[in-house]
Amino acid sequence: MEDLKKAYKTVMDDHFPDTMTIRFGNQELVYKKRTWKMEEDGTLIEKGLRYGENPGQEAAMYQLVNGNLVLGECSFIEPGNSLTSAIDEDMMLQFGKHPGKINLTDIDNSLNILKYLMDKPAAVVVKHNNPCGVAYGKSIAEAYNSAFRADRIAAFGGCVALNRPIDKETAELIAGQYLEVVVAPAYEDGVMDILGKKKNLRIVEIARIDRLEEMKHSRFVDFKSLMDGGLIVQQSPLNIINTKDDLKPAVTTYKDKEYKIDRLPTEKEYEDMLFGWFVEQGVTSNSVIYVKDGVTVGIGTGEQDRVGVARIAVQKAYSKYADLVCFDRHGVSYDELALAVSKGDREQGDLKEIDEETQNAKGGLTGSCMVSDAFFPFRDGVDVGIKEGVTSIIQPGGSMRDFESIEACNEANPKVSMVYTGQRAFKH
Repeated sequence: MEDLKKAYKTVMDDHFPDTMTIRFGNQELVYKKRTWKMEEDGTLIEKGLRYGENPGQEAAMYQLVNGNLVLGECSFIEPGNSLTSAIDEDMMLQFGKHPGKINLTDIDNSLNILKYLMDKPAAVVVKHNNPCGVAYGKSIAEAYNSAFRADRIAAFGGCVALNRPIDKETAELIAGQYLEVVVAPAYEDGVMDILGKKKNLRIVEIARIDRLEEMKHSRFVDFKSLMDGGLIVQQSPLNIINTKDDLKPAVTTYKDKEYKIDRLPTEKEYEDMLFGWFVEQGVTSNSVIYVKDGVTVGIGTGEQDRVGVARIAVQKAYSKYADLVCFDRHGVSYDELALAVSKGDREQGDLKEIDEETQNAKGGLTGSCMVSDAFFPFRDGVDVGIKEGVTSIIQPGGSMRDFESIEACNEANPKVSMVYTGQRAFKH
């Protein structure tokens, strides 16, 4: 056990080269390995990543520094646009600990989601490359607070990215939690005095965050390494949905009969549909999520069947709702209260009250929007959301049995609106 604890603290040597060149025919992309000079245990060292996904895995991060790749009609992102891979010592306002691979990929996926949410103050909390909570707010403090409270348990030790400068109010909220990384475009006067008290917190300033929206239409080369040493190379996905005008009311034809959705979305539903679809761009597939009033309510990720992940997202919404009610009311988590009740240290009525409130509120799902990254092959997935009181659904469409999902929405009381994106959003 002591060896494992030591491994977590050890910054590994890596044997990856300082530069890497990838050739596509007669075109070359040149990358430079990122290293940092940091003080570790009183000694100034220059090294790259602390380790990869686990201690004992050597890893390196490379920044694109040269090359302009054009394949077919696709011009890939050029040098000079780096965000996460450009993080240097000056951008690390507080080192905390030497960064590991997961810290940086969490930053990257936070920004991947945030680039679609630049029109309002927004916050993204990511853990293990999936969002725990995402939220808009009237202020950046409100956005952060809503995103964190969307799943405060999962957010423990996570990475938060914000699209507006951090003020003192936001800093006080962040300082009251345990996070590994905070990323923002700027930090107002006095903020570092507050955040600096969290000695292990990595505080990163990426000024280019205010230009994130420019990245929405940029493609990069996406590599997948296979266990046999092979590679799969693809273009990164490109989201084609930007406004409600890009969405199509659900309609399909089955056995020469046309089926179409009876009720169109309200303006509020359109807003949640777009917000949810933008968040979906950073969620591991198969996924179904629920959003309400510009905040994530339940996030289901990485499942093999769609109805299953729809149910998992519901279960998470209920459990997170109950935990938040419990924490606000008693200052402890739901599981801590349940343990105290089982030992006879707390009244059973305390737990029963929370359970009843959660059931009555359906985990906060009533009035929410259901978001699916791929079509529903059967109506069972849609029925899961309708049972919980969703009022709108956004999905790609394209199933042979789309008519079943349309019928489910039209049969609901009240009727549920549904739109198609015409585009899948898988992320593996």
